[in-house]
Amino acid sequence: MPILSEEQLTFTFDEQCQVSKYDDWSFVRNQFQSCCGGSKAIDMVCIDHDTTWLIEIKDYRRHRRSKPIDLGDEIAFKVRDTLAGLVAAKNNANDREEKVFAARALQSRSIKVVLHLEQPRKHSKLFPRVIDPRTVQQKLKKRLKAIDAHPRIVDQNTLSANMNWHVAG
Repeated sequence: MPILSEEQLTFTFDEQCQVSKYDDWSFVRNQFQSCCGGSKAIDMVCIDHDTTWLIEIKDYRRHRRSKPIDLGDEIAFKVRDTLAGLVAAKNNANDREEKVFAARALQSRSIKVVLHLEQPRKHSKLFPRVIDPRTVQQKLKKRLKAIDAHPRIVDQNTLSANMNWHVAG
């Protein structure tokens, strides 16, 4: 089973999944990141049968969000740039595994976007629950309609049945 960690979270994917930490690819870091004045990258790409999942992970349980950009806009930009990066990697990546993975990800029949969002369970003044998932989801639906009309926002306790991975942390 593929296992990947991001922040304080460990993702365990089912055996049939091919998964990669896209934002760690040498192609992204060394070739594509500065493309067009700078590009962003989704944390993980998971290929599960005929679906490519673009997974962004945000864990605000210990640290508050400090970026001034709206979270929905940030995710939308990362999705856009990641799809462009996958197309470029398919043709131009120096790393053969990255090239093959990108080609396989782009062959999927559908692309799904997931924001894995962890927030404090108990509200406090020090760590308030400041992000309303419904508001972010509405923005993502608007921004990503042509890519995924139904983007999902989940945490480790609310994964959908068709998400073939588990999260602990």
